[in-house]
Amino acid sequence: MKVRQWMGSMLLAAGGLALASGAHAQTAGSTSPPPAAGAASKKPNILVIFGDDVGQANISAYTHGVVGYRTPNIDRIAKEGVMFTDYYAENSCTAGRSSFITGQTPLRTGLSKVGAPGASVGLQAGDITIAQALKSQGYVTAQFGKNHLGDKDEYLPTRHGFDQFFGNLYHLNAEEEPERPYWPKDPNDPYVKNFSPRGVIKATADGKVEDTGALTAKRMETIDDETVGAAIDYIDKHGKGEQPFFVWMNTTRMHIYTHIRPEHRGKSGMPGNDYADGMWEHDQDVGKLLKKLDDMGIADNTIVVYTTDNGPNQFTWPDAATTPFRSEKDSNWEGAFRVPAMVRWPGQFPAGQVKTGMVSGLDWFPTLLAAVGDTDIKQRLLKGWTPSGGKQNYRVHLDGYNQLDYLRGKNDKSARDDFYYFNDDGLLVAMRWGDWKAVFCEQRAPGNFNIWQDPFVCLRVPKIFNLRMDPYERADITSDQYNDWLAKNSYLTAIATMKASTFLETFMEYPPSQKPASFSVDQVQERVNRAMEKHFEEQAKAKGKTGS
Repeated sequence: MKVRQWMGSMLLAAGGLALASGAHAQTAGSTSPPPAAGAASKKPNILVIFGDDVGQANISAYTHGVVGYRTPNIDRIAKEGVMFTDYYAENSCTAGRSSFITGQTPLRTGLSKVGAPGASVGLQAGDITIAQALKSQGYVTAQFGKNHLGDKDEYLPTRHGFDQFFGNLYHLNAEEEPERPYWPKDPNDPYVKNFSPRGVIKATADGKVEDTGALTAKRMETIDDETVGAAIDYIDKHGKGEQPFFVWMNTTRMHIYTHIRPEHRGKSGMPGNDYADGMWEHDQDVGKLLKKLDDMGIADNTIVVYTTDNGPNQFTWPDAATTPFRSEKDSNWEGAFRVPAMVRWPGQFPAGQVKTGMVSGLDWFPTLLAAVGDTDIKQRLLKGWTPSGGKQNYRVHLDGYNQLDYLRGKNDKSARDDFYYFNDDGLLVAMRWGDWKAVFCEQRAPGNFNIWQDPFVCLRVPKIFNLRMDPYERADITSDQYNDWLAKNSYLTAIATMKASTFLETFMEYPPSQKPASFSVDQVQERVNRAMEKHFEEQAKAKGKTGS
């Protein structure tokens, strides 16, 4: 069977299964107790810091200041911990965040498309989060900054395992749309009533939700001060408590559009470069968080992760990140997925290590659970598990791998040997196994907003790249010998097909919880077409009964 045929049939099969969130959620079933845990005070605190759209080249630990500025506070995490060269996020904001918090690929959760105000898609009740799993281990949990996993109350972090949340719900350019000149002025306009962005939200697990006001372009200058400050206050309150904390800090830097307060312009040493000044601010915020851990004397018992949601967005250059990899956010190429990442745990992870094995944002769920004593979470969830103190039974397929021994240096090789690249429509467009990458569908736009507008082209014969011999995926552009080489090694496409088919078959038993959203009218047209077909069928039946 040709690659395009099997890919289409497998995705249709997966998509055609039960898409309701109830496919994952059960009210009865296996209630495996959480593993025995030691004293809660001995468990490590966990601080996960996400930047936004940050590229590897923007972190000086990776490129030694080649972009003209340095990030000493972020670099410190790498110096005192482990840094990754082959770390995979996802290709856009919502996908990268959902993969981290659920440990599932975007196709399983349906959270592949960038979340927009008023969208019906969001984090489903049947998809367990790392926060919910950590609650069963005695953790207090809080999320600050950008969420981007749905804007209805039912999708807020406080409905999914977090004790409290303070932050915004969308990408920044969506937040400032009401300030654009063509935004409808009538507050009763149907679009304004249904699709206006909510403000910066403060919420707690008891159901209280407060809108603290719009995230205007002016407020964007200092919103990270607000959310980072709230995170620091939370750490100050809980850092010495009996229960360990899990804090997920999501800054808005460096998503477009960058708005710099006047007194910070030029702080990067690059006058006129707002992006560089924004990165200076971002690095300062990371430094504030690390200093709080130091000042409280809890740094040695706190796991600190720094990473980002996806690769750089570059159509707004010079207000844009930088990556050495091919293309950018929302494509199938490495530039969309390969991002900076590092982790520090003093006394547990060797300092100053650079890991070249494959690691993914999906891996943090099982890895962090293993770090706090729960080593079989993945197996329990495959069978169905009800967290202690909870009522819902979760049966899901975690796509992450436990990397704890790899990070500790006990294993030389990563637990991960494959990675599956989904685009924002939920289509499997590429896969990596070992050093090899197969591209099934490619984004051919070389850059600018066409990357978001133009469709992916699905290939009758996949392209193959060796990401050690050609880490920047340039061979098909620069080499006169590429197609000859591909023809001689076409068996690699069959290997990719076999591996991808095996992976996609897991969606038969563990189907998606919802269908991905759309930026256009295609899904509306599909519903209309189905309704028309049903109407015509009923009309034909009626005619048959009357004999007309």
